Parts: sequence; structure tokens; C-alpha cells
Amino acid sequence: MCEDDTTIGRRTLFVTGAAAALTLGSVSFASGAENPDAVRREPGSTETKTVKGTLPTGSPDFVYLPVEVPRGVREIHVAYTYERVTVPAGTPGNALDIGIFDERGTDLGGQGFRGWSGGARTEFFLRADDATPGYLPGPVRAGTWHIALGPYTVAPQGLPYEVTITLTYGEPGRTPKPVYPPERARGRGRAWYRGDCHLHSWYSDGKRTPAEIAALARAAGLDFINTSEHNTQSAHAHWADQAGDDLLIMLGEEVTTRNGHVVALGTEPGTFIDWRYRARDNRFGHYARKIRSAGGLVVPAHPHATCIGCNWKFGFGEADAVEVWNGPYTPEDEVSLADWDNTLVAGVRQGRRDWIPAMGNSDAHRDPDRIGLPQTVVLADDLTRTAIQEGIRAGRSYVAESSAVTVAFSASGGRGKYAGIGERLRVDADTPVTVRAEVAGVPGCTVFFVTDQGTLFSTSVPQSGEVTAEWRTTPAYAAYVRAEVRRAPMVAGLPGPLAAFTNPVFLGS
Repeated sequence: MCEDDTTIGRRTLFVTGAAAALTLGSVSFASGAENPDAVRREPGSTETKTVKGTLPTGSPDFVYLPVEVPRGVREIHVAYTYERVTVPAGTPGNALDIGIFDERGTDLGGQGFRGWSGGARTEFFLRADDATPGYLPGPVRAGTWHIALGPYTVAPQGLPYEVTITLTYGEPGRTPKPVYPPERARGRGRAWYRGDCHLHSWYSDGKRTPAEIAALARAAGLDFINTSEHNTQSAHAHWADQAGDDLLIMLGEEVTTRNGHVVALGTEPGTFIDWRYRARDNRFGHYARKIRSAGGLVVPAHPHATCIGCNWKFGFGEADAVEVWNGPYTPEDEVSLADWDNTLVAGVRQGRRDWIPAMGNSDAHRDPDRIGLPQTVVLADDLTRTAIQEGIRAGRSYVAESSAVTVAFSASGGRGKYAGIGERLRVDADTPVTVRAEVAGVPGCTVFFVTDQGTLFSTSVPQSGEVTAEWRTTPAYAAYVRAEVRRAPMVAGLPGPLAAFTNPVFLGS
């Protein structure tokens, strides 16, 4: 084993087309591509090198360690460690992510991406016939590969790290042809379908297998799910045998930038969306359009989450929907709900007809995270990828804490006119309108009708868990109405946790 001490002085600063990044000195092997006279290694033989260094506070978002990979390599294995130093209270400690790009390079949005595990793993391997979850199997071709280090947070003392690369020589093996889940399941025609579109398996930082997730989704009464691993599409080829007539499995990615996360919902199989940019780089619009060109929806996730890098800073101009409720209901979700409602108010006051629908997902990673808490219930023409996406994009949906909760919400007025969730009741401003909600599965809760003026109606739900509530208004008084179902307040004077909420019904021509 050879060791190389890579200090910050041995560096080249370059721009990838987005954020500045750091590239370290190359790691070369005795039989490397730069040595054409090298003797081919015996099959099964290995070479190992270790690189050590320290990243200072203020390091770029990504640090690339070039590795010169010679011909005849069957497998590349990478292990890394870093020091988790003691820091003062209130100061972030060290956290270092890792991934890899092959000989095709590290260009933003390029073809070289081969995998990412963030901070979820301390080692990984790639070869033609297999790879660590989070990484893509395929040939280990000769050329300059790059190990990508992501200093997520760096302590004031710096971030000492150690990376060990082991090459194994031999015949490459055969890369399996990927098989993907079908884009339709056996639906019920135009109906309400329940889904959870933000889930993590062991193909990123989750702990559950696809089989475990699929079983839990079925147990939760879901009709569809969307895979959303952090910064990798490696799971796409591992879901086909979990789909069935009763469960539609869509494919996507949680694009995890340093300025917020976005769920790419229902992209075409194998789609990779780059994440190496910040809001100041003015690149998000390009990648949002790439999500849509790949057949997906752009859904900012947990926009007011307080974890480092989780708070959404790209604006909502490119959003097809927004994840207002993420996992068990918290004050972060309450802020997201209020912020989303403010966008509805601003839209109607400005006379705009475009609006951003809301949805909810579990973001489940491991036990005891509950898949389907919450779930988005979508009115779709059938149980297909495109039909579900169309329903989400149109806002024909509500969010519920479980499959036990149902909400029917509508407005009627004029000469037999009717509008459901996400639709517009086109009547004159002074036309009397009846708003109606039928709610079940929520004993002891309270139903609220929320408008652009605020909450204008509420009624309690009896212990039977069912109630039908009606309220009368006009479009001149309420430009839209939406329903919230809340449990009793946990803190006096504050709203109680949501059990369900709907997208709005708009009133007026």
C-alpha cells in the first residue's frame, strides 16, 4: 500500500459551470495509463493507494480527487474516513459526503456520473456486473476517474480525511440490462388514488429494501409510490419485481442541493438530474426543465425544513407542485402551509390564474418512519404515471394522514354549476355559492374552511369520525376556499396538527 499526503496547497481551483470546485493532485498506480510499458496485472491481483489531507473551513462544495485507472481493472473499491472533531455548542461539526465520476468527466450534467452515497456509507465498489447500492454497475474503463468529496460542513479546526482506493484486475464481467417497472397498474378508471412520492431505500440513505417499502406501501393502502433517492438514479433498475396490478411504482430522484431539495417525480427510467449548484449559480431553471423534459414533475420538498441545506432558496417559479406536508406534522409544515396559502392569496389579488398545487409525502427512511404519513390522494383518469402526474399538476388532490381519512370537497352555485378540488366554479361575483365537505375517519377533529381572507367557517367532528359541513358565500367574498381537518391543539393558542387538507376550489368567472 502506498500513501500520499494531499494538502490544500496541491490544488487547482476551477469552475464547473456552476459553483467553484477544488481538484486535488492525481492518484496514479504503477500499471497506470500513463505508463504504456507496464505489465498487465494477474487476474485477481490488487493495487491500493491511500490519500490523506485536510480541508479548511470555507472549502468549495465539491472536491475532486482524480484517479488514473489503468487498463484491465475489473473493480474499483473506495473507502474513506474523516475526523469528527469536538466543536463548541452551536457550531456545526465535520460531515463529508462521497461519490464518483468515471473517465467521461465531472462536467455539470455530463455523462460521467457513476454514483453517490452522500454520508450514508464509508465504502463502495463498482464493477461491470454489480455495484454498491447508490452506484451504477458498468465497465471500469481506463482513464481519469474522479472521487467526489462533498464537505457538507467543516469544523473550525478543519476536516482531516483519508481515502483508500483499491483496484482489482481481471475480466470485467457483463453489465445486466436494466428492467424497469411498468408505467401503469390496474386502476379503477377515473377515481381517487392514494400515493406517497417521497421515499428512501438503501439505494441512498434509507435502511429499507425496495421489497420492504413496497410491502409497507400496500399495507398503508397506497395505490402508487415514487422512488426518490438522494442524487442518484441507481435504484431505478431494482423496482420492477415490486410493482404489480395493485401498486404503480414511479421513478425519480431527490435532487439534494446545498440550497434545498426537489423531488423529480415520475421521470423516465434511468434519468439523472445533477445537483451540484446553488441558487446564486442561476442553474436551477435549466435542471427543472430537464426534469420536465424527462417526463417528470418539479416538486420542491420540505421547503421550510431547518436542517443545513434543506431550506428551499430557488423560488417557486419552476415548481409544478410543492411538498407542504413532510412526514409527521411539525411546526416546519405549519410554516410551509402558511407560506403556500400566501402564494394563493397573492395570485388571486394579482388576477393570475396559475397557481402551485400542494401535496404531502412521508419522506420515510427507516423504522419507525411510517410510509403513507402523509399521503396525497389524487383524482386521476386511471392508475398510470401520466394520469397521476396530470392530477397532481392540476391540483385535483388532497393530503391525508392515512388511508382511513377521506375528504370530499366541492362548491356549487348558479344554474347547476359544480367544481371540485383544484377546479374553478365559474359564476358571477354576487352568485350565492354553497361549499360542502364530507369528511370521514377523523373522530374528535375540527373542519375549517380557509379562504383568501382567512378561516371563515369551522365545525367539530363527532366521535363517529364523520361529518358533512356546508357553508355559503359568494365569489366577491371568497376568491377560493379550501378545507383543513385538524386535531386538537397540542399547545394552547396554536393550531392543532393536520389530519388532512385540500387544494382549493376557486370561485368566480
